[in-house]
Amino acid sequence: MMARGRGNAPAEVDEETPSPPGKVRLDKWLWAARFYKTRALAAEAIDGGKVDVNGDRAKRARLVQADDTISLRQGPLEWVVVVRDVAERRGSAEIARQLYEETTEGRRKRDLVTEQLRHMPTAFSYGDGKPGKRDRRALRRLKGDAS
Repeated sequence: MMARGRGNAPAEVDEETPSPPGKVRLDKWLWAARFYKTRALAAEAIDGGKVDVNGDRAKRARLVQADDTISLRQGPLEWVVVVRDVAERRGSAEIARQLYEETTEGRRKRDLVTEQLRHMPTAFSYGDGKPGKRDRRALRRLKGDAS
């Protein structure tokens, strides 16, 4: 009979293993720098190929350090940032902003896309809802239907 328990279950995120000094896992850094609300969302973006480190596709356990260049896509926006510091814990927005520096080229492209999105027309509006009986009759007369 087989014993119940962990057995050969796949290992989840290993919280116990400390990272080397000056380096931290990519998913932890993205979460600490407040690019994603949870580590799970950061890991999902990394696994989906939306995050590159130094021009190479990254895995969530990739260790990042100061002076690494990270590019990440969030919807239509693309961030290109240079890591300035590492943190394993999430802090305030002010602390998170000190963890990276956005490149001028990346900032310019992101501002351009933001401006384009701002000038795009909004979603189609149906107005006050579907036409009532009187409006439907007027539409029929306009179309020439005699029913």
